[in-house]
Amino acid sequence: MPVRADYIVVGAGLTGATIARLLTDAGRDVLVLDRRAHAGGNVHDHVHESGVRIHTYGPHYFRTNDDSMWAFVNRFARFRRCEAQVQTLVRGQYEHWPINARYIRETIGQDWQPAFIGTPRNFEEACLSMMPRAVYEDFVKGYTEKQWGMSATSLSPALAKRFDVRADDDSRFSTHRHQGLPEAGYAAFMDSLLAGIPLVLDCDYLLQRDAFDAARALIFTGPIDEYFGFDLGRLGWRGQHREHTWLRDIDQALPCGQVNNPDPANGAHIRTLEWKHMMSREECAGVVGTVLTREFPHSPQDPGAFEYPVPDDRNAALHEAYRTRAESIPGLLVCGRLGDYRYYDMDQAIARAMLHVRRLLAA
Repeated sequence: MPVRADYIVVGAGLTGATIARLLTDAGRDVLVLDRRAHAGGNVHDHVHESGVRIHTYGPHYFRTNDDSMWAFVNRFARFRRCEAQVQTLVRGQYEHWPINARYIRETIGQDWQPAFIGTPRNFEEACLSMMPRAVYEDFVKGYTEKQWGMSATSLSPALAKRFDVRADDDSRFSTHRHQGLPEAGYAAFMDSLLAGIPLVLDCDYLLQRDAFDAARALIFTGPIDEYFGFDLGRLGWRGQHREHTWLRDIDQALPCGQVNNPDPANGAHIRTLEWKHMMSREECAGVVGTVLTREFPHSPQDPGAFEYPVPDDRNAALHEAYRTRAESIPGLLVCGRLGDYRYYDMDQAIARAMLHVRRLLAA
């Protein structure tokens, strides 16, 4: 007999865990499945032997302007104030990212103008509508083409909405009112979010669909193309290969927690992370040396390594075909970053999960 629950949530990442928690709080019968050996999806961390806490799947900074959202995450962990700090290595110098107008005036001149006027048709034109070409080529072009493995002119202009040119002295990476990290780490935060909810790890639902029966709804938060066996074709995904280096005798190596590396001549990695910058002073007291992580983009074939949906027209059309198909199946909800084929910040993922739960309960 198959295992039965009113709602079966496939994927214990941020979207799936939030949906499971809110349905459980509403008195519903919920079962969560995940093929990994740990809960939390990519919202996970671990402590290196040096004592440095590393975000296993790349840095996760929680930020939001919504007071109720901030209260929600603090229900499951105490978040301490921590603002992301990012710089970019340009011509051997560390420069602030995002770029501010003062930097452009100092390097280009007082009367600088954007390099593109009109309606942008691609990512490059969207960037050039904000800044001079020399600045775009120093800060953005190389980083973007390494990240996506394709020309910037073939990417969607919407991708450029993730950054802007700041006012003269504004060097903040994020301007959100609430910014922080969970004091005990993301793994503990996700375990708390899922506490008391039936959870089966090391369980690949797609390999044993008949073993589970969702009476009301199956909520699938994995890759939408994988759910259908890639039968319409594979969506483009990018992932990161991460290399960690422990510098035992160095207390601090970088000026901030993240340094972007846009110049292809400086290596294939897109950024270097120094995790101690993201730790509290108390946590750092027992650390030996420092740990640097370099991230190298690649195009994974293993769905477990899918991280970033490729923002171009071909993939948008293919995802729309999969999405239309999924919506035609009664009792199926495909959602989340992998299901929606859309990059979400953490607060956006939680907000979308809350919306889905309201609709599920109303139905």
